[in-house]
Amino acid sequence: MKAKLTILGCGSAMPTMQNNPSGQLLEMCDKQFLIDCGEGTQNTMRQLACKTARLYNIFISHLHGDHCFGLIGLLSTWGMMNRTQDVHIYAHSDLERLLSPLIAYHCQGMSYQVIFHAIDPKKHAVIYEDRTLTVTSLPLRHSVPTCGFLFEEKRKERHIIKEAIDTYQIPLAAIPDIKAGGDFITSDGRVVHNAELTVEAKEPFRYAYCSDTGYKPAIVPWIQGVDVLYHESTYTDEHKDAAERFQHSTARQAAKIAKKANAGQLLIGHFSARVIDQHIFLKEAKEEFDNVTLCRDKTTYTFS
Repeated sequence: MKAKLTILGCGSAMPTMQNNPSGQLLEMCDKQFLIDCGEGTQNTMRQLACKTARLYNIFISHLHGDHCFGLIGLLSTWGMMNRTQDVHIYAHSDLERLLSPLIAYHCQGMSYQVIFHAIDPKKHAVIYEDRTLTVTSLPLRHSVPTCGFLFEEKRKERHIIKEAIDTYQIPLAAIPDIKAGGDFITSDGRVVHNAELTVEAKEPFRYAYCSDTGYKPAIVPWIQGVDVLYHESTYTDEHKDAAERFQHSTARQAAKIAKKANAGQLLIGHFSARVIDQHIFLKEAKEEFDNVTLCRDKTTYTFS
């Protein structure tokens, strides 16, 4: 398994019988990441019995309520559960100013710390990095400062061919250099090239999250070749004027971005409450791009 994505909410601003506002739980490289935290996010997590022992980092795309109103409730609940691991929140700098008074008032005596990391939504930059992956901000086009996020697994070292170790009597001390791309010199001075000793590791997994945004082809170079792209699809063709006015995208526009970026798979969500039969989003997107999935709340997608 490369990654697992649980949709906690894929509606737009107004909660409906079908959808909560935005929230996703991404599991990747044995870590968990919460992406946006709209109203109802923690309730859905509890209904799905989501384990959050490895959830230390939260990424907030922008400060419209349907992407962050669930934060204070989640932080409060973790306090009542005597959580001890600190929580890191990556968001526009205004979030700390808005959320800190609520934490101070409602979450007194918490057993863990909330650490804010201010990001500039207008900049394309690495905002998180550990030994296995990076997260990069993707400036989007919306009515308030907004960015998406690109989660990228780091490329692993080449895999050494086990039979080659015996054939060429390779000592353990030489293996790290070979896995890093080096050749090997035998005891009689013969050079064995790395291509005979190793095979390429699997391609790193890449997941891009783009919500909310108007149609913005300028993001394509940043997400070129991603395995999975989540792109907001608030409107259908019928309401493309509203999409432009409120700086959102149609399902067709999301599919065009996926096609230009040569994405492996497109997930669409952030559906307008005015559209009852959501299959119209899927129909319009598939007219532009084949591999499209219509997101559903409380659904987990596994990518391998």
